[in-house]
Amino acid sequence: MFTPVILKKSNIGNMKNLFHKMLLMFLFAGMTVACGIGNGEYYTQTVEIPDSYTLEQKIELSGKVLPHPRQMLWWEDEFKGFIHYGPNTYSGREWGTGFEESDLFHPTGLDTDQWCELMSAAGMTRVVMVVKHHEGYCLWQTRYTDHSVASSAWKNGEGDVLKELAKSCEKYGLRLGVYLSPADLYQIESSGGYYGNGSEFTERTIPRQVEGRPFSDTRSFTYLADDYNEYFLNQLFELLTEYGPIYEVWFDGANPKPGTGQTYNYEAWYDLIRQLAPDAVIFGKGPDSRWCGNEGGRTREDEYNVIPLEHSPDSYDWPDMTDENIAERDKITEETKFFHYYPAETNTSIRHGWFWRNDDEQQVRSVDDVFDIYERSVGGNSQFHLNIPPNTEGKFSPRDAEVLKEVGKKIRSVYNTNLLDGGKATAENVLDNNASTWWQAPGKEASLEITLPEKRRINRFMIMEAIANRGERVEEHHLEARVNGEWTKVAEGKTIGHKRILRFPPVETDAFRLTITQSRLAPAIAHVSAHYYDEPPKAVVIERDNNGMLNMGVASSFVWRSENTADQSQDIYYTVDGSEPDALSVKYTEPVPMPAGGHIKARAIVENRMGPVTEIRLGILPKGWTAADSDGRTDEPGRVLDGNPYRGWISEGSSKPHFLTVDMKQEHAISGFTYLPARGGFIESFEVEVSTDGQNWKRIHRGTFGNIINDPGRRVVLFDEPVSARYFKLSNLTPPGSYSQVGAGELQILSGK
Repeated sequence: MFTPVILKKSNIGNMKNLFHKMLLMFLFAGMTVACGIGNGEYYTQTVEIPDSYTLEQKIELSGKVLPHPRQMLWWEDEFKGFIHYGPNTYSGREWGTGFEESDLFHPTGLDTDQWCELMSAAGMTRVVMVVKHHEGYCLWQTRYTDHSVASSAWKNGEGDVLKELAKSCEKYGLRLGVYLSPADLYQIESSGGYYGNGSEFTERTIPRQVEGRPFSDTRSFTYLADDYNEYFLNQLFELLTEYGPIYEVWFDGANPKPGTGQTYNYEAWYDLIRQLAPDAVIFGKGPDSRWCGNEGGRTREDEYNVIPLEHSPDSYDWPDMTDENIAERDKITEETKFFHYYPAETNTSIRHGWFWRNDDEQQVRSVDDVFDIYERSVGGNSQFHLNIPPNTEGKFSPRDAEVLKEVGKKIRSVYNTNLLDGGKATAENVLDNNASTWWQAPGKEASLEITLPEKRRINRFMIMEAIANRGERVEEHHLEARVNGEWTKVAEGKTIGHKRILRFPPVETDAFRLTITQSRLAPAIAHVSAHYYDEPPKAVVIERDNNGMLNMGVASSFVWRSENTADQSQDIYYTVDGSEPDALSVKYTEPVPMPAGGHIKARAIVENRMGPVTEIRLGILPKGWTAADSDGRTDEPGRVLDGNPYRGWISEGSSKPHFLTVDMKQEHAISGFTYLPARGGFIESFEVEVSTDGQNWKRIHRGTFGNIINDPGRRVVLFDEPVSARYFKLSNLTPPGSYSQVGAGELQILSGK
C-alpha cells in the first residue's frame, strides 16, 4: 500500500485534520497515477516497509520512493544563492552576541537588484536569505520585536531588506526562500526575553494580532506553544503570508548557548509551513532536504538520497548526517522500517566566512574553484547552495560579482552545448531532452550505446535518472568511449540520481557506451548528454618542507583538498610579496629557499592563458623553536610547530584560561599568524600577547575565528602593524559551542619584514 507522510498536528481541530489528510491523499493519489502504477506501486517521499520483507526486497523497495513535487521543484533550482547579511556585516563577526544595537545595521546603498542580477547571471534560480541569524536581529518589519530594521536609523526605521529582495526576485525570476534561526541570542539575553523563560505550553492562536497592523491573510491556527514558540510561529506567519510566495524555509541546528531549557515545537512549525507555503521545502531540522555534512564545499563520492530510517519520519528529529556512507545498501538492515526521500545540498561560501568582513584580507573563491564545486555537487546528486555576503554598502563586492559573472559564463559555455546532438542511441528516449520519458532497462544490469555522426572532442558526460517517475536506482556504472575503433573505459561512478557529471581527460570519439553494473531495480535513464570543457591551466599546489624549501607544482587532478599530488607539467610563475603573478614574474624551476616565509602567489601560464592564482602566507621557519601551554606541557604544544597538521595540540584542563606560548629563540619582526585547528580541538576567541623577555607581556590583538567547527580551514590574522618580539602567546583562548578544550593543528608566525 502507498503510505503518505501525515505530519502530526498541534491542536488544529478534528475537521481541519481530516480535511488536510484527505487533501494529502488526493494529491498523492494524483502523483501515483502520473507515475504509472500499472508497472508497480510507487511512493511519494516516504514508504513504510512491510514487516515480512527480506533485505533484498527492502533494497528493491527503496528504488520505488519518489521525490515529492516540492522536492522536484527544488531540484529544478539546482544552483541557488545564500545571503548572510545583518549586524555581523558591520561588527566583523561570524556570530554576534545578541547585544548589538539596532543602529549598527545601516546600509549606505542597499541594492537587491544587483544581488539578483548577479545571481541570475551565475545561473542561480533560487535564493535563501538569512532574515534572522542567531543574534535575533530581524531584517523585515516584524510586529513582534523592536530588535529589527524598524529600530534602525536606516531609512528612518522604515527599511525592509526582505521586501526589497522579494521585489527583485520577482523582477529577475528567482524563487525566494527564508532562513529563520531557531536560536535567538537577543531573546536569551534580554530582560523579559521569550527564549527559555520557563513559560508553559498552552493553546495559543497564531498569529497574535497587533493593534494597527492587521494581516490581509485572515487565517488563524491554534497550536500548543510556550512564549518562544508562539513568537517564532508569529514570525513564520508574517514571512509566509506577506513576502511570498516562499519556496524554502531553512532551519539551522546551531545552538550558541546550550542550557537554556528551551524546546522547539517543530511539529507546529512544519504544519504552519505546509498550510501557508505548500510548495516550500523545509531544510535542515526538517523533513525535505539536508546538509551534505560540511560547509567547505566538499562532496561525497556517492550521494544517496533515499534514506533508511528505523522509525517513522513523523517522530524523527532530523540529525545531521555527516558520515561518508549514509544510505548504501549495507545501511539497509533488519532495523530499517521506513525509506524517506531526503536529498542533500552542498552549501558553502564564496568568501572565507559566511558574513562579509573586508575586501583586503578575506579570501574569495576563484571562478575555477566555484565551477569545480558546481560540477561535483550538481553533478553529484546534490544541490549547490553558494553564499554571497553583501558588504556594508549593501552590495556584492566587485571581486564576488566578477566571480559570479564568470562562473555563469563558464556553466553556459560548457553545458548549453550537447555534443550528442545528431547522434543515435539504442534507447532514443535518452536523447529527446524530455524528462517525462525515459529508457527502462530490461534488468538490473544493462547498457546503452550512442553513436555520433562524426568524431568529437569530449571530456564531460551527464546522466540523469527518471527520479520523478522511477526513483533513484543505479549503484554502479561506467562509461566507455570508442577511440580508433576500440572501446576504452574513460570514467566510472556509483550513484546517478538527479544528475551525475562524469569528468575525464578529453577523448576524440564517435561513440559512447554506458554500462550499469549494479542497480536496486531495473534502471530508468531519462537523459544523457556530452560536453567539452576547455580547461584552463591547472591550479598550483604550494608546500614548504622542514628545511624551508618551497616546492610548487600543478595539480594532476581537480584541486579542492590539500592531499592532491602535483607535477611540473605546466609553467608556473610566482611572487613572494603578495602581488599578482604574470608571465613577467619569476618562473619556478626548482625548490626555492624561504626560511623567512612570505606572501606567495603563484599561477600556471600555458600559451598565454593564465590559470587561477593560488595564495598562501607562510610563516618564519620554526627551527629550534619551542612551545608550552597553560597546563605546563611542552611536548604536545610543540606539535603546532612541526609542519604536520595531523599531529596537533589539545588543552587538558577546562577550568583555567587557556594559553599557548611560542619561544622563537630570538627577536623577529612579526606581522601576524596563521592558525589551523586540530582534529577535535578548536579556538573560537583569542588574544595575542608578545614579549621580548618572557616576563613582560603586551597585548596587541584580539579576535575570533567564526564558524570554525564547520569550516576548519586555515585562518590568517594580520596585525595593524609589525611588532618586534621573541615570545608569542595566544591567550584567553575559548572553545566554540559546547567544547571544553581548545586546540591547534598548526601555527605559523608571519614575518613583518
